Amino acid sequence: MGLLVFVAVLVLEAAVLAFGQTGFVSIDCGFAGDDNYSDDLAGGITYVPDGAYVDAGENRKVTTVYRKKGPRYKTLDTLRSFPSGQGQRSCYSLPTSPGTKYIVRLEFLYGNYDGLDYLSLSFNLTLGVNHWNIVNLDTDDDMYGYRAYAAVFEAWANWAPVCLINTGGGTPFVSTVELRPLGSLPYPAMGNQSLSLYERKSMRRSADDEIIRYPDDPYDRYWYARELKADDHASIISNTSAILSKGSFEVPSRVLQTAFVPAGSSKELALQSKTSDTPLPRDHSVILHLVDFQSNATREFTVSIDSGTPTSPINPPYLEVMSIFYWSSGSEGWSIKLNATAASALPPILNAYEVYSRIIHDNPTTFPQDFNAIMAIKYEYGIKKNWMGDPCFPPEFAWEGVQCSNDGDRTMRIISLDLSYSELHGLISNNFTSLTALKYLNLSCNQLDGTIPDSLRRNNGLVVFSYESDGDMCKKSRSKNRVTLAVSVVASVLVVSVLVLAYLIWRAKRKPHYLSTDHPPTVPELMEASGHRTNHWDHLQRPENRRFTYEELEKFTDNFKRLIGHGGFGNVYYGCLEDNTEIAVKMRSESSSHGLDEFLAEVQSLTKVHHRNLVSLHGYCWEKDHLALVYEYMSSGNLCDYLRGLSIANF
Repeated sequence: MGLLVFVAVLVLEAAVLAFGQTGFVSIDCGFAGDDNYSDDLAGGITYVPDGAYVDAGENRKVTTVYRKKGPRYKTLDTLRSFPSGQGQRSCYSLPTSPGTKYIVRLEFLYGNYDGLDYLSLSFNLTLGVNHWNIVNLDTDDDMYGYRAYAAVFEAWANWAPVCLINTGGGTPFVSTVELRPLGSLPYPAMGNQSLSLYERKSMRRSADDEIIRYPDDPYDRYWYARELKADDHASIISNTSAILSKGSFEVPSRVLQTAFVPAGSSKELALQSKTSDTPLPRDHSVILHLVDFQSNATREFTVSIDSGTPTSPINPPYLEVMSIFYWSSGSEGWSIKLNATAASALPPILNAYEVYSRIIHDNPTTFPQDFNAIMAIKYEYGIKKNWMGDPCFPPEFAWEGVQCSNDGDRTMRIISLDLSYSELHGLISNNFTSLTALKYLNLSCNQLDGTIPDSLRRNNGLVVFSYESDGDMCKKSRSKNRVTLAVSVVASVLVVSVLVLAYLIWRAKRKPHYLSTDHPPTVPELMEASGHRTNHWDHLQRPENRRFTYEELEKFTDNFKRLIGHGGFGNVYYGCLEDNTEIAVKMRSESSSHGLDEFLAEVQSLTKVHHRNLVSLHGYCWEKDHLALVYEYMSSGNLCDYLRGLSIANF
């Protein structure tokens, strides 16, 4: 667990150091350089390349046409394109702190980067495992295919996956990815929902679509100008006095220094949403930000959202912001009506507003500890594969080699992890210990050193593992059976040995020549005197009977260098296991005519009868034409030799 925390903290500390004291994560997608840079138009925010956060896609550049239209931030000069097939998912993994609220913002500028002159593009955007929005880009509009999408969410793990899914409406791409911590701001982003930004507007005249953001807003929220339309029946007033912006939502003073009031002598200010290619769901929220500029008269009004019941009278404070939050389940779109009361000498006033829809967390997610652990393993070993987004959900995007089960309450647990043939190097990581629901772990055919960590043994029960002398066996057997190199979590039972060894007996008695297969024939049953059918190989199913490979036996016996005995079944060689346990390896000789009967008798005796003065069986080998039994080595010789007084040196 220590390394898991270290990896996550290391990335978060790097984010703080690279992006300044604000803790921003600012990613210029598709930027080909290795160094960070500061964008003066973005308030001096430092941006970094995206290679550390995404495993797919390709770097592209937009054409110069866009420079005459839309935002002119340097981040929009480049983008990352994901030309994968329809239905494929490509994700950014953003470092987060569980329980902290964030704004995540993605910007998209098509700019005819691919030279295909698409009139429109669309693809899906997800936050974690839940649908966030449909990215719709109209390349004929004034922004030349520019859109920005933002959401407020509460982090549930050390990483937040943001994914683009190809729906067949064009190749997904993204220009900028930004993450902004919100501190204690009271946005209602609880664990069972997030907020998708629909609009955030300041009541002011548009100046070339200028955006008020960082450093005016310490959280780098985008405040666009609400363009005043004739049908708004409103006018703009402004104020140059300093405004106390340290209210609950900490709206910047610059945002609040202008406001809409009713036009003429009207006592009502009415605004409604504009036509959009992304309709606002019925279930949405509206936040109003109010400041009074005048102190010489009473200003009092009620508020009605989506034609709902008016609120109690509101008196906005003088030169100090008041923020009011509303949930609404009205019709699609939104509307605001502010009506002055009879006691008010001044008309109603509105300085800024925000509108959000809900992102409901209705899909299963991977258990946070499992997600943190698998991400730490990914970064520790540099694993690529398709390890993007949530490891377990949705099933069609589940990570390669990862199997999960539903633990209830929409929580997925990682129960199986197959990392064989993954070119892993180094030690067996302690991060595997944090996968507390893990039942199977395969690290075979990698270049791993050391032993199984004690913590992994304690937390996951019995662990059976073996080492191979080199990588040759893995290279030979990759297309067939994958031999376990390091770890197999769960008590590994050799059930298949029942079928395999009995088939050898049947084959040897009939003397056919055969090739080894993965699925040997059914084991023939033997009849005891009483007529009871029994299988004399059932004893080999005991977990302590290990199945050795022929290559392992060559290694353990130093290529069968030391002959210590022989019998009707074959020769016996001295060997030593990887843990320095001494063994005697009895190899079946192809020239043996009656070795199988003796072999069967020995197996029956040694697996039925256990005594400190009897040799014990460590395991066996069955690999093509190689058949062997591996015994405990008798350091003092056998009983016959001991009675004769022979010394061990005579062997």
